[in-house]
This record gives sequence, structure tokens and C-alpha cells, in this order.
Amino acid sequence: MRYLTAGESHGKQLTTIVEGVPALMPLTTNDINESLLRRQKGHGRGKRMQIEKDLVDIAGGVRHGYTLGSPIAMVVKNDDFKHWQDIMGEEPIDLDQEIRRTVTRPRPGHADLNGAIKYGHRDMRNILERSSARETAARVAAGAVAKTLLKHLDINIIGYVTEIAGIKANEPENLTIQDKIKVSEESPVRSLDGKAGQKMMDAIDQAKKEGDSIGGVCQVYIEGMPPGIGSYVHYDRKLDARIAFAVQSINAFKGVEFGIGFEAARRNGSEVHDEIIWSEQQGFKRRTNHLGGFEGGMTSGMPIVVKGVMKPIPTLYKPLQSVDIESKEVFNASIERSDSCAVPAAAVVMEHVVAFEVANALLEQFPHDQFPKLKAAIEQYREEVRCF
Repeated sequence: MRYLTAGESHGKQLTTIVEGVPALMPLTTNDINESLLRRQKGHGRGKRMQIEKDLVDIAGGVRHGYTLGSPIAMVVKNDDFKHWQDIMGEEPIDLDQEIRRTVTRPRPGHADLNGAIKYGHRDMRNILERSSARETAARVAAGAVAKTLLKHLDINIIGYVTEIAGIKANEPENLTIQDKIKVSEESPVRSLDGKAGQKMMDAIDQAKKEGDSIGGVCQVYIEGMPPGIGSYVHYDRKLDARIAFAVQSINAFKGVEFGIGFEAARRNGSEVHDEIIWSEQQGFKRRTNHLGGFEGGMTSGMPIVVKGVMKPIPTLYKPLQSVDIESKEVFNASIERSDSCAVPAAAVVMEHVVAFEVANALLEQFPHDQFPKLKAAIEQYREEVRCF
């Protein structure tokens, strides 16, 4: 599978085209909309989430609730475009016409200045409209297709928050993945720890009051992946590497780790590697899961556990210093959005980009023109693995 997104933050719409989805897979707009609406939730979001109600229109590739095997086209319209048409419209304008809300002051932490230098734009709105995290709605739509595929293969995935502003959540023991889905959905910050969740919300409120922003750590947890998915043969087919790339590509993400991650550098090898055990009922397993479900670039059959670090959003109500690219005068950077913390929403985005990479790896390894044949092949493989 592969996907392409198009559209600007305040443009007419966001468009996603996903290619390579097997034919005859059940898929409805509700499968996509559920994910899009989850992305808009979370304590600390700004007024933009009240303006835009992201709902998808499937414009191709699906008929009567099933995929056709052709590219799937999805559109999310921007309800607020009517207020931005003169600014973001595609038609040429008169040379003497002044464009409203041009941007010549690059904001620290954004793509504004680097993008203007790269593409030669003097109005940096041409940069910030596309580099905006608004684009992640289109990526969530693509990931929702992948999540639907995984669900029908009995593979479950959830993204939640483990830390905000240094406040760490304690994950209760023995939670099933269904428990994690339920608890995280009920939490305004997608935390599995109610007490920590309240402290996180207090920290977000304080940051907003001070005109500041805060970041945190998201975690994605996947159950049901069979072992041996990925590859040790080529560097670009290692599944953990592909997941790391996908997570790192999310706006404002600055780090990725699997399992105990960087903690492994502070432990002895005997405390890191997962001992192998075997039972006739389950086949091979690991006694622990310190490596987050991966060995040698391939799944081990244990749950996949991956964390992503999100920096604080760089747009602040107490703007940082910048320099106007035209006058070269010092100014305070402009404000384009008002989220004080987007970590809960980012957990949903991370969940979906990881889902896409995992689903894609399965399609590469098994026959995938028709979904029923893909499902049968994976079920047969699971039985072979159990009896290995």
C-alpha cells in the first residue's frame, strides 16, 4: 500500500488517495469518521477544532461497503474555507490587489523560514498552510483504512498518552487491550492513569494561562501480530525501522523508541533481552517484552510497543523573537493557532501512521489481491507458526 495527501490548512479540502488495498474488504465512511473525530478531541485543543468537524467523503474505490481493489479516494472538506477564499483561492488575482494575511515573519520551531528558502516564497503562508499539522487529518484517514484491515485480521491497536510535561502515567497491570481502548477514550488526555490524567490537565490549563505550550510522550500498543513480519535481510524492509520513520514524520515528533527504548542503554544485557519460552498450546513466546515486539527488524509475536516524543507546539501566545524576511527588522512571531497541548490528539495520529506501516508489511508478505484470500493466508500462517 501507499498513500498520497493533498491540501492546505485553510484550503478547500484535504484529499487522501490510498493505493494497494485488497479488493472485497469491508469499509464504510463510519470506519474513517470514527478515527477523524477522535483526532479532534483532547484537553488543550484550540478553537479550530470547534470550527472544523472532520467527516470524510469516499470518492472512489469503494462500492456498496466493500473495496474494489482500485485506489481509494477520500475527501475531508474544510468548513471554514468560505472565510479564506480570497486568501487561499486557486484563481489568479490582479497584480495591484493586496492579499490579506501575508506572512513575512517566520515563527521559531516551524517550517516557515526553511521552506521559504527552499521554494523561494516571499509570502510564507505558502509554507505554513501545507506544513501545518492539519495535514495529519488526511494521514489519519489513510490509517483508518489500514486499521479496518487490521481489525478484520484480528489485530488490535490503540494509541494513548504516557507523559505530558514530565507528568508520567502509571499503567495499571493486567489491562486488556480492550480495557486500554475504553479507558483512554474516556480520558480527556488519553491517559490510562486517572490521577496522572488530572495532573496533566492542570498542567495544560496552566500553560494556556501563561500563553505557553507543553509536549509529552505517546505510546502505541498492538496485539495480534504474528511473528516474522518484516525482514532482517534489507535495511529498508525492517518493520521497526519503517514504523520509526512514520512516527518521526508526524509534525513536532522528535524521538521514537521501542519497548524499554533508551532505558536499555542503562541496563545489562541479561536485563534487556527477552527469554524464549514454548508451550504446545501457544508455540514460541517471550517471557518478557523489553524489546517491544521486535527482534532483527521482525515481529516476535509479542505485542508491539512503540513510543513517540512530541515537543511543545511552537506557536505561543507569548511569541518568541524572529526577524522579518523583507525588512530584516526584529519582531515577535505571529500566531496562527492556539493549542496549548496537542499530545492527546497526536496519540491518535501516531496510532494511525503505525497502523498503516503494520498493515502494509502484512500485504507485502502475503497474497493480497483479494481480502478473503489474505485473511485465509494469515490464518494458515498463524497455525504454521504455532506448530513450528
